[in-house]
Amino acid sequence: MKKIPIAFILSLFLISCFQATTALSDQPTQDSKELRLQDMLMNLLSPYIDKDLHNYYYPKIFSDFSPSVAPWKIEVIETKRVNGFRGFILDITFEIEPTDGGHWVSIGKDRMTYRISYGPEVKLINHTHLATYKYPPE
Repeated sequence: MKKIPIAFILSLFLISCFQATTALSDQPTQDSKELRLQDMLMNLLSPYIDKDLHNYYYPKIFSDFSPSVAPWKIEVIETKRVNGFRGFILDITFEIEPTDGGHWVSIGKDRMTYRISYGPEVKLINHTHLATYKYPPE
């Protein structure tokens, strides 16, 4: 008789744990057209991001190395058209966690907005440094 309430409580616990872990996981688990387009955009923008992060971090914050960007450490926050429907001037804002480039240790967090227009022209229009992480000693 005690087995039924215990089994019921155990099943409720397992269901609530499963729901909590799926609610917390906002990372994609399968490929999609949107994800592929986002990854292609990050590949194309990474040289600009690397250059701008290098100018910010090196040597002011870290003088031993220049930061590097791992594409999986870039999260798109917002995209918008500047000049209306089908206008080809677009802004993209994302948060980045640059790394040391060797061991992939995150060294900070930044929010950057780029304006992308026909040509192509890519211009940094806003860079907000959100955090500097303590780099572990060797």
